[in-house]
Amino acid sequence: MSIDIRKIRDDFPILHQEVYGKPYVYLDNAATTQKPLAVINALSDFYRNYNSNVHRGVHYLSQKATGMFEETRDQVKELINAAFRQEIIFTKGTTESVNFIAAVYGETFISQGDEIITTVMEHHSNLVPWKLMAEKYGAKVKYIPFNEQGVLDIAAYREALNDRTKLVAIGHVSNALGTIHPVKEMTAIAHEKNIPVMIDGAQATPHMNVDVRELDCDFYCFSAHKMYGPTGVGVLYGKKKWLEQLPPYQSGGEMIDSVTLEGVTFNELPYKFEAGTPNVADIVAYGAAIDYMQETGIENISRHEQELLHYTTEALSTIDGFKMYGEAPAKAGVISFLIGDIHPYDMGMIIDKMGIAVRTGHHCAQPVMEHFGIAGTVRASLGMYNTREDADHLAEAVKKAKKMLNSTLRL
Repeated sequence: MSIDIRKIRDDFPILHQEVYGKPYVYLDNAATTQKPLAVINALSDFYRNYNSNVHRGVHYLSQKATGMFEETRDQVKELINAAFRQEIIFTKGTTESVNFIAAVYGETFISQGDEIITTVMEHHSNLVPWKLMAEKYGAKVKYIPFNEQGVLDIAAYREALNDRTKLVAIGHVSNALGTIHPVKEMTAIAHEKNIPVMIDGAQATPHMNVDVRELDCDFYCFSAHKMYGPTGVGVLYGKKKWLEQLPPYQSGGEMIDSVTLEGVTFNELPYKFEAGTPNVADIVAYGAAIDYMQETGIENISRHEQELLHYTTEALSTIDGFKMYGEAPAKAGVISFLIGDIHPYDMGMIIDKMGIAVRTGHHCAQPVMEHFGIAGTVRASLGMYNTREDADHLAEAVKKAKKMLNSTLRL
């Protein structure tokens, strides 16, 4: 079954505008996705009709808001096939989810001489927290390399695991190269040595079905805003057996069971980890985003994006001097590239003036750029609403930018 691209585009009002007098082409979906009317309306409807704090109120609006809030938790549970709703923790985003684990897991399980395994290909948000945690507890971070195609060295990964390894933290999909890592296999390898695995799924959940029980990972992190939902909402999935062992991340309202001047007892899961007033309206609107993706069909979205990835890559490959970074056999809809010796920022600025949004720079993955010996790339990243016409516009814009910049360089 194919998606109805015209209907989908009609659902995203931001796409129907001109930028610099040109029809808007949005190809920065790895940074954030645009929002359909269903999400925008859900957010507005909540503030118009249901706004209230959740969980502790007995009045009508509080009860209604609580029900809507918890319904989204159930939607997330079903979306990723978690075993228990208590395994779904709401955060501000993937970055906070990763920092959450680094803080509380480190406090509980990391000691002098222990090791954490991650990869050279990670987003900074899945590198820096582990470096800070290691420095705090006298541990060591080890990095798994990748080859010129952007494929991880699984043999090196196997060799890196040992009795001192206390956690593996890996991305599901590279935001810089689009590589889909074999996280199920990597999790199974780690579990052979009883090592838990945390997966950064920020770039996976918008593009494919994710089943945490099939992956058998111990923690999985992702963000709503990359899934056509609001900003400021993230999810930390954790196996119940781990969450029950971990101390609270923050303290305050809702995570408390009882407080006396002599002591404190904590709330049950998942509320032990959700201190303070949550981002209620945006979490409710996130539920609308999940509904929208499921009604469209996540497999349909994935198929459409894969076809478009191939088409766009072919269109750009006809341009003299085009070099793509990230040529793994398994890729999500990310194309990182350079044209000759043109600086990516210069290329991106001119493409922008032609009404096309791409991202330039190191994409919060500087070790990846260092591996290739470059400062950064131009990155076009695809979403469900992108079309072949968008790809054609991009290819034409790159050709024009190349001609303009080469003329300038000759001067």
